[in-house]
Parts: sequence; structure tokens; C-alpha cells
Amino acid sequence: DVLLNLWKAYPKFRKECKVSTWIYRIALNTCISFYRKEKNVPEIVSLTKDTDWTIEAHDPINEMLKQLYQMINQLGQLDKSIILLYLEDKSYEEIAEITGLTVTNVATKLSRIKDKLKRMKKEE
Repeated sequence: DVLLNLWKAYPKFRKECKVSTWIYRIALNTCISFYRKEKNVPEIVSLTKDTDWTIEAHDPINEMLKQLYQMINQLGQLDKSIILLYLEDKSYEEIAEITGLTVTNVATKLSRIKDKLKRMKKEE
């Protein structure tokens, strides 16, 4: 469905943003539309399941990454989306375009998400 919608929407692409941002937005809208039509709750897959960790199990960096993704997995859907886009090195502007939020709102939410993750780390 996403590829079909990308194909259909390409003639209307105005090149006002990066192609990757435009693709994210089409994909996100397609998924949201599917969810609304079907009224199905999509299966939520844990970020830690079946993850191919190529580093040794006792590596401290690997352990920290596992812990980070476990904490991210506990966040709400929007917060999880925002932080994962941030971790993919998307700019605040790109995250705003993808999620439909304002740049200021993205910055505020990211700050709060980081604080929440710090609190979660301290509680462990």
C-alpha cells in the first residue's frame, strides 16, 4: 500500500522537503489510514525481540543499548516514534514534518522524553 501511494503521489511531490521526509510522511499517513479503516490494533513488537546483536553479550555498550531500547519500548507510541526518529539522525524539522507536530513541539517533547528516560534509568 505504501509503495502504491508513493507511486500515486509522486506527480504531486513539490520538492519542498527531502525525499526521505516525504516518503516517511506518505508511509505514516498510509499506515494511519489503514489503522483507521480496519479498526485493528496493530501488533506491537518489542524492540528487544529478535534483535540481531552482533556484539558480544557481555559488552558494556551492548548492555547499555539493550537497556535503552527496553526503556524506549515502555514509552507511548508518539514518544517512541519521536525518539526513534531522533536516533535515526532526523532533524527537528524532518521529525516535525513526519509526525505533523511543530518544530517547537518536537523540541519540547524530545526534551521531556530524554528527561523521562533519565528518570527511568535512575529508578533501576
